[in-house]
Amino acid sequence: MLEKLQAIEDKYTELEGLISDPAVMADMSVWQKHTKAHAKLGPLVAKYREYKQAVKGSDDARELLKDKLDDDFRELVEGELAATAAKAEKLAEELKVMLLPRDPNDDKDVIIEIRGGAGGDEAALFAGDLFRMYTRYAETRGWKTEVLDANPTDLGGIKEVVFAVSGDGAYSRFKFESGVHRVQRVPDTEASGRIHTSTVTVAVLPEAEDVDIEVNQNDLRIDTYCASGAGGQHVNKTESAVRITHLPTGLVVQCQDEKSQLKNRDRAMRVLRAKLLELAQESQRAEMAETRKSQVGTGDRSERIRTYNFPQGRVTDHRIGLTLHKLDFILNGDLDELIDALITADQSERLKRVD
Repeated sequence: MLEKLQAIEDKYTELEGLISDPAVMADMSVWQKHTKAHAKLGPLVAKYREYKQAVKGSDDARELLKDKLDDDFRELVEGELAATAAKAEKLAEELKVMLLPRDPNDDKDVIIEIRGGAGGDEAALFAGDLFRMYTRYAETRGWKTEVLDANPTDLGGIKEVVFAVSGDGAYSRFKFESGVHRVQRVPDTEASGRIHTSTVTVAVLPEAEDVDIEVNQNDLRIDTYCASGAGGQHVNKTESAVRITHLPTGLVVQCQDEKSQLKNRDRAMRVLRAKLLELAQESQRAEMAETRKSQVGTGDRSERIRTYNFPQGRVTDHRIGLTLHKLDFILNGDLDELIDALITADQSERLKRVD
């Protein structure tokens, strides 16, 4: 590990020289490439230098202890040795995590699909709750959200909604939300006060770029129709809604949220590209000799990942056995504690495989 870290620091130093070289600065595209690479290595190099400083402090303290010291000074040096050694050990673990291979999708924007499952109207209402939770979470991180397609219900719920989240590292945070979310609460229409259990499915897809997925237009069947919605919403008399079928895979996407057929088509194509990218990546993973299984779940969409229990005000993530008694805060977009715990569990599992 130390050889790899030293090589990275050497590369960082080399890039430092390049981005301050007038000849390199004259070519803006090359200069930007080096600047980006330099910035990317910066946090790791800073951590490695901090680690080397801690190791040096430990070594210096050990050398001092070889000398004849008075009791008070020896006690002081022993304390310094214990502190620097503990710091070096902690930094070494952090460096191991930083050296883990990154998910190539982590920096991508995401497309999220939320669909009501078992539970009828109650499931649709909770789908609306999850949509608000995710959009509020995106707001707290300064990310932009855009609804691509939605199918609201008369009672204020959502049968399904597809929306995009754009922002630095959006996929790295949202990817752990894929799966079945279960809600336990007493519906407003339940006179006897009986708790109902409903489910909502969430799919999180990295948004594909043109370079990721090339779509042959001959493989598409594009249908247009009049948009419709609950309570007269989104209804129009022109065929602005778009449904795209990808013939080789059978994937179907649709969008009717915009009044413009062209805009609906563009949005539907974004969703289709994301789904095709996911299919391609799933195929690659399936071809690996050993199936990669993460502590945070298999990624199977049928897997129940989390329960929201309203009577007890708690949220339980079943993948890592974490229960938080802060349901209201979580539904209001306070997701960092949950997501941070899932990231830590994922990193821990990957470190075991490295070791």
